[in-house]
Amino acid sequence: MTLSERFNRSGFGRWINGPSGRAFRLCAGVAFLAVGMSFHEYPLGMATLVWSFFPLSAGIFNVCWISLWLGGPFSSTRIRRLQQGSP
Repeated sequence: MTLSERFNRSGFGRWINGPSGRAFRLCAGVAFLAVGMSFHEYPLGMATLVWSFFPLSAGIFNVCWISLWLGGPFSSTRIRRLQQGSP
């Protein structure tokens, strides 16, 4: 079993790729964006703005950056199908 398969079958992997995980990713992205915009004159604020791209894009487009980085599928919909046993 690959690292991405282990992640996607874990409790966290199932949650983050589900509907509540998608809502969490959207909220986290908005929070990072708000903090980054509030502190954009500082380097950490700029880094937070850049970082907000990942949870925002994951929530908006329903993708999983962690799975992709581990060598697995990018689409959360595909990950859920694989979790259920269908290709």
